[in-house]
Amino acid sequence: MSEEQVSPMTRFEKLGRGINFGNCLESPIEGEWGMRLEERFFDLVKAAGFATVRLPVRWSAHAEQTAPYTIQDGFFSRIDWALRCATQRGLHLVLNIHHYEELMKDFAHHRGRFLGLWKQIAEHYREQPASVLFELCNEPFDIPFDDWNELVAEAVALIRRSNGERILIVSGVSSGTIEGLRRLSLPREDPRLMATFHYYEPFTFTHQDAYWVSGSSAWLGTHWSGTAEQKTSITTDFEIVERWRAENKVEVLLGEFGAYSHADMASRVGWTAFVTGEAERRSIPWAYWEFGAGFGVYDRETDTWRVPLLSALTSMLPSERL
Repeated sequence: MSEEQVSPMTRFEKLGRGINFGNCLESPIEGEWGMRLEERFFDLVKAAGFATVRLPVRWSAHAEQTAPYTIQDGFFSRIDWALRCATQRGLHLVLNIHHYEELMKDFAHHRGRFLGLWKQIAEHYREQPASVLFELCNEPFDIPFDDWNELVAEAVALIRRSNGERILIVSGVSSGTIEGLRRLSLPREDPRLMATFHYYEPFTFTHQDAYWVSGSSAWLGTHWSGTAEQKTSITTDFEIVERWRAENKVEVLLGEFGAYSHADMASRVGWTAFVTGEAERRSIPWAYWEFGAGFGVYDRETDTWRVPLLSALTSMLPSERL
């Protein structure tokens, strides 16, 4: 069976362990958040044993405001390059719409633009291999559940006109949390849909002293030591995901999880290892947030992996993967 002919279930399984290239193409201007995507990053994650790259992209900052909402050719070229970097190395790539904040603030006005962006993205990448997956929208919020589910159905139908077989990944609202997943409704007749959720619990630990979260400096010094109570809380959350998957007969991707660098490394390592363990015990593929910025597993200043954190993710050092 060729790579293009594998079943949806096999494709889900092939996603395996992934990593997000965050703070690059979803920043308003690439490099503005201190990180620019480089080709060598793809080599590094491949050598370390990751199977998937999730590529967050802020398409809305590079497209016209009026119909047909034309995406800039130069920006398409930049994304084309990233897709080539992934596919040439045999990596799966999850391509999403990220930080479309205008959609959340004015849903009625921007839903047409959202669909217009996906029409262009889907048609532009219709010839890409099946290892390229589309994720409709990162962490939608402030949208009524029913309105979001209706837009999902409309977007899936639109993308299917040019990408009949491609796997599409869909998040629930409530910023992609488990609560959003529980309220997500997907078109039943499409076997190539996958749901996704993000996991940053407890938030006071994972986002302590995060400058973009109001009041988070008060959480600085919060530890995760792996107590029975701490572990049970995470296990209970993953059991909810497992039940949703079984009841809806839809596979699930853990699209983001991580602990900010202002937490102590021992706590970050313990929490990360436990979360990945809970996901893998349930055969849930995952993508860590993220490669080389505030949550990063790679230290770009020293050009080295943060080995304890990498080991928590892969259970092996890079040399053991080569």
